[in-house]
Amino acid sequence: MDKNTLFGFLLIIAILAGYSWYSQPSKEEIESQHAQQDSIRLAQAQEKAIIEAEKILKTEVVSNDSVNNIINPEQFGVFSTFVTGTAANYVLENNKLKVAISNKGAYVSNVEVKNYTTYEGKPLVLFDSSEVKSNITFVTSNNRIVESKNLFFKLKSRNDSSIVLELAIGIGKSLRITYTLPEDSYMMHYDIHAYNLENELSTRETGLDMEWGMKIKQQERGRKFENRYSGLYFKYLEDDVENLNNEKSEHQSLTNRVKWIAYKDQFFSSVLISDSYFSSTDVSSELLEGPYLKECYTRTLIPFDPRGDESTHMRFFFGPNQYKILKGFDKGVDSDEHLNLDSLLPLGWAIFGWVNKYMVIPVFDFLGGFLTNYGLIILLLTIIIKIVLLPFTFKSYMSTAKMRVLRPQIDEINAKIPSDKPMERQQATMALYKRAGVSPMGGCLPMLLQMPILYAMFTFFPACIELRQQAFLWADDLSTFDSILSWDTYIPIISSIYGNHVSLFCLLMCVTNIFYTYINMKDQPTNQQMPMMKWMMYLMPIMFLFIFNDYAAGLSYYYLLSLLITIGQTFLFRLFVNDEKLLAKLNENKKKPQKKSKFMDRLEQMQKQQLEMQKQKTQQGNKRR
Repeated sequence: MDKNTLFGFLLIIAILAGYSWYSQPSKEEIESQHAQQDSIRLAQAQEKAIIEAEKILKTEVVSNDSVNNIINPEQFGVFSTFVTGTAANYVLENNKLKVAISNKGAYVSNVEVKNYTTYEGKPLVLFDSSEVKSNITFVTSNNRIVESKNLFFKLKSRNDSSIVLELAIGIGKSLRITYTLPEDSYMMHYDIHAYNLENELSTRETGLDMEWGMKIKQQERGRKFENRYSGLYFKYLEDDVENLNNEKSEHQSLTNRVKWIAYKDQFFSSVLISDSYFSSTDVSSELLEGPYLKECYTRTLIPFDPRGDESTHMRFFFGPNQYKILKGFDKGVDSDEHLNLDSLLPLGWAIFGWVNKYMVIPVFDFLGGFLTNYGLIILLLTIIIKIVLLPFTFKSYMSTAKMRVLRPQIDEINAKIPSDKPMERQQATMALYKRAGVSPMGGCLPMLLQMPILYAMFTFFPACIELRQQAFLWADDLSTFDSILSWDTYIPIISSIYGNHVSLFCLLMCVTNIFYTYINMKDQPTNQQMPMMKWMMYLMPIMFLFIFNDYAAGLSYYYLLSLLITIGQTFLFRLFVNDEKLLAKLNENKKKPQKKSKFMDRLEQMQKQQLEMQKQKTQQGNKRR
């Protein structure tokens, strides 16, 4: 080999080596190629898994998609073996409830309240699996997010009153959820307990993120009325019970600790109760159409110990909104531990609620212990209330009667004093009342004292579950409106304001109210303002016709009875009260030395000031002319 040949050969090798070095891929390109190859291999594996999954499905073996078998170990970690399984429901049942618990997610999927039916006569199911959602989020030690709704729990144990569902991860390592339904109870216990999971679950988290949502379905005939009393309620740990707006969709973030959250309709509730508290709670309520009233949703943080030193204890109440039942959970419990579930009943605030709790409900329950006809029970309740109010009613009547017998003297005053001097007329009239010993407010005060009972009854009947589906006379259900005439056609204004039915109890109540107004107005002294006053007094019963047409028939029936008894009392008072003797007594009072009351003194001073101001205005007007 000559020198030139050898040089040429070496030059070729150098060129090839340089080209090879120049054309080799960079580090980033190499990593990209590796990633591409990994993706190809993963796609091939997924394709193979899909083929295997199709084979499994063809053999009708129930399991999750086998594609997830590749991803699950990475996504679910130690829980990956629980992603596949066969869906099943386990039932707990006593004489009051039938509760189904799904093994997928270990949540309450169906609740039937026994001994009750819907207005259509169907079993009363608070919710089924399509109407409820429940999920608990776990954070693993390597920061993976695992949701209970994706996991199939295994049945650990079962007896007549309890079910234990488990995720057994290893020897001595498990997560157990226990449901216990005692005999003769609407309250079900709900416990979450971890066993030695401090290495599998994050110990940095102080609680578990929990979601609970439910659609509230229509159970009663009167949708508009039921919707008014349905919604999401909650109780702060050391505070009162509050609720979201029942008339519109609403969302709230609760900063304080919460004791319980309730989804309630008019007569039934589903309540999640913590034995400790809920924190960082978000609640929302959305109005729905069709067979549902509202959709309620809660997201909250529940206490949890992955080491297993303490369990997470909660309870579910599924049952009727009956005062005796709800109040019963606070018996034998310290006052600071009271659940106050009776606050779910709209019995009125302050004094109105006290009247219902300590007067109306005890009497109603007492009568219910002897009678089964709730029409008769309402009648007896009305009579008892009217007897209690009889002294106030009589005092109010006597005040009206005194002004009635003084009417001729008032007419004389009006004849002497021109109508363009109303203040002088009023002053002279008040002077007459004072001399005769008549207080114009004498009839108002007894009426005001009756108001707490009247309003208490207004709130009691719509909340009284005992009246539900109880028939009386033409009413099929005293807890909702009675209807003697109905129509499906929408009539503008009438349908939206009055409704598409005629309530006979409401109609009778309004007609009776008009008659009572008529006989009551006859006893009132006449003046130039009276025509307008009379018009207003007759307008109120007409307004009641539109207001109470959708209300419970039991409420309209009570007001009807109350008015009839009041009218009867008025006629009896007139028989026993002699107007001539009453007038003679008032005339005798004129001869006695008058002692000014503080009220009358203030009233006279106000009248004098008004009269003086009127004179000054008149004088200023004359000067300008």
